[in-house]
Amino acid sequence: MMVQNPNIFSLVKGAGEGNTVLNAFDQALLNAGVGDTNLVRMSSIIPPNCELVDEIILPKGALIPVAYAAIQSDNPGEVISAAIGVGLPENEGEPGLIMEFEDTAPLTEVEAVVRQMVVDGYEYRNRKYREILTLGIEHTVVKKGAVYAAAVLWYK
Repeated sequence: MMVQNPNIFSLVKGAGEGNTVLNAFDQALLNAGVGDTNLVRMSSIIPPNCELVDEIILPKGALIPVAYAAIQSDNPGEVISAAIGVGLPENEGEPGLIMEFEDTAPLTEVEAVVRQMVVDGYEYRNRKYREILTLGIEHTVVKKGAVYAAAVLWYK
């Protein structure tokens, strides 16, 4: 069986609170719009000629390829952040690059790290990017919290 390469991708984010950290993570997935799917974590490459779209309607229960950053905490008052960075290649025939980062730090710091990760990734590949996109989320934990940021890949 041959696996089809995704040809569209979208960036999503979510935060959640729950009675357990797993419930908080589930809430973050629901908030990001991917909570009723089976997420398949992949390494960090966007296929060549993959198109960025604002939203992807995902079939419930489907196996969905994603690259993501996530962090959970049960420390009330703690700041948690997750961010995804995408480098779009200068040459559209080349693959794009996805980097993920999460930390107990403000979003500005987490996004700066993930952006630099994209720059570094292109540098050691000896390729050029035309644009870097980042999307992240910050949350102050109330009871048990989670944040999630992802690049979701799919087919048009």
